[in-house]
Amino acid sequence: MMRFSKVFLIIFSFYSYILVRGQAAIGTSKTNLLGQELSPLQTAVPFLGIITNARSAAMGDMGVATSADENSAYHNPGKLCLVERDFGGSISYNPWLRNLAPDMGLYNLAGYYKLRKEDAVAINFTYFDLGKIDFYDDQALPQGNGTPQELSLAGTYSRLLSKKLSGGISLKYIYSNLLSGFQGALAQSGGGQSAAADIGFYYKTDMFAGGKDMKLAVGIMINNIGAKLGYGFRSDYLPTTLKLGVMHTTELDEYNKISFGVEAAKLLTPSPQFDPATGRRFTNTSKSIVSAMIGSFGDAPGGFGEEMREITLGFGTEYWYDNLFAIRGGFFNENPTKGGRQYVSLGLGIKYSVLGLDFAYLVATTRNSPLANTLRFSLNVNIEKPGKVKESAVE
Repeated sequence: MMRFSKVFLIIFSFYSYILVRGQAAIGTSKTNLLGQELSPLQTAVPFLGIITNARSAAMGDMGVATSADENSAYHNPGKLCLVERDFGGSISYNPWLRNLAPDMGLYNLAGYYKLRKEDAVAINFTYFDLGKIDFYDDQALPQGNGTPQELSLAGTYSRLLSKKLSGGISLKYIYSNLLSGFQGALAQSGGGQSAAADIGFYYKTDMFAGGKDMKLAVGIMINNIGAKLGYGFRSDYLPTTLKLGVMHTTELDEYNKISFGVEAAKLLTPSPQFDPATGRRFTNTSKSIVSAMIGSFGDAPGGFGEEMREITLGFGTEYWYDNLFAIRGGFFNENPTKGGRQYVSLGLGIKYSVLGLDFAYLVATTRNSPLANTLRFSLNVNIEKPGKVKESAVE
């Protein structure tokens, strides 16, 4: 019978840069090309950490502090209520790791509706198709093939708390079936399920300096707070992540504006610990969810230095001309010992009437990166009800 660790590694290698760090994720100590020991954080359903829409992907995977749009519920539920139109939505497609597997794809469908000036609701559906995978046992005997798949479905409520501060919460259902089609005994475990919540806040203020109107936005969110997801014999923490971002926008004149921002993110899951008896790293999954989140700030074997290496950084910029045409760029960096994802992102955006189209392209800065040449496309719709007088809960 095929050991679960092998199935786990084979499938999880398709997610992102986990392809390079997979052995460390299941407990075997490995080093990268620089001789540094790999110790990435291991979680279930890492697809929840993949940016789905093209606008944020083009800005170094930033989203928690960017201006509100049709995908706000995904990046920070706290800013959803600030979206300008009455209702709208977005369809996004990402042909994932197309250099390795041409049949993998990440799909996202988002929609929102403004209830009043102060609040809004949204729904977000993400589907991850890992394509066709052939299974083999330890003797290299075929064990069938299947189409692993994962999904999440979330509902969001967002409300303005003051003139400058807003908050929101999302509740989501998560399903993962990585052994679909497998004929061995492990197939009896079926798929794993869990539920989680995202909580976010967004602060925005207007400024005036140098004769220019400016805006400063700060966003903070903790997403994927929920129960561990397992297959009956193995359970792993969800990718609970703390994100903090800042965005500064300057209106150059009546037609031109430009924004610059930075976003930091840290997984709130236990760091892999070193077992001197086996010479391997392992993840302690016995902690409660709250204990694991709090302990994640000080449990790295390498101390404060390693804790800092677990933080990823995204830098992004966006230029708009007359709110019709946008040029975007960004840079994303992850420490080499924690996965080593590093890339430059580029993108364009076009708006015409109620329709918008965004495109993003990823340029990997590390050799042989499976993320090289990643594409994302988003089609957006934002509609204002004709002649509507917006109601207010406080007026």
